Amino acid sequence: MHRDVIARPARLGGDGDTAGGAITAERGVGRGWGPLPGSRQALGHSSARRTRGGEDDPRRIDWAARQAAAVIPFAVVDGRPVNPLAPTGTPRGRGGLWHLGEGLAADAAVLATGPDGVRRLLLVERGDGHGWALPGGHIDPGEQALEAAIRELAEETGLRLPGAVWTVLPPRVVDDPRATDEAWMVTTPCVTDLGEVAELPRVSGDDDAADAAWIRADDYATLTADLADRDGVVFPAHVALIREVLEGNAR
Repeated sequence: MHRDVIARPARLGGDGDTAGGAITAERGVGRGWGPLPGSRQALGHSSARRTRGGEDDPRRIDWAARQAAAVIPFAVVDGRPVNPLAPTGTPRGRGGLWHLGEGLAADAAVLATGPDGVRRLLLVERGDGHGWALPGGHIDPGEQALEAAIRELAEETGLRLPGAVWTVLPPRVVDDPRATDEAWMVTTPCVTDLGEVAELPRVSGDDDAADAAWIRADDYATLTADLADRDGVVFPAHVALIREVLEGNAR
């Protein structure tokens, strides 16, 4: 399996649909897909979003409980959690993340075809300098993955899509440049395609995003070329994810 992604099989929803099926936002939020195990609530973080902190000594953490609740299975060696994608080059600590072990996020992949017939993908320029990414972020206490993706989309781009039909992909470990051998991110991608639109919805970068834009996305090569024209690159953690979204929605 490619090192960029480890995916866990989709779980069954309450009415027998798989997590990879097409759903409305209302159905997904009401189906009991969250808060996912390993969320900041389960990790013992403050409910205040984006507040850095938490336990620095992994030996003080109940890893058996964390392993039982993990979205993606992981090992513990000598009281220290092991990133499923280790080695990362940074053997210990939280690195650029705010937790040890598994952290949970959700990302929104929004596709649209403009009046010029060109397919585009909505991306945001991260404020931390790590490149362009899908809108998304940590799952808050009490949230489900789809709900978090929709919230982050609105916060980072201003885009709200009432009634949109979403496909929720299986969660996966991403090759995040901020991760260490003891701290990593698991994300759940949520995808919607607006189809042909008379005008691309207006977006703007806000919250954690320095910018937001509709990037040409005929394929991955076209997307990276469009970003290069903006002196931008894809956030390393989203390379495999964006490839999957584009290939899975190929025209």
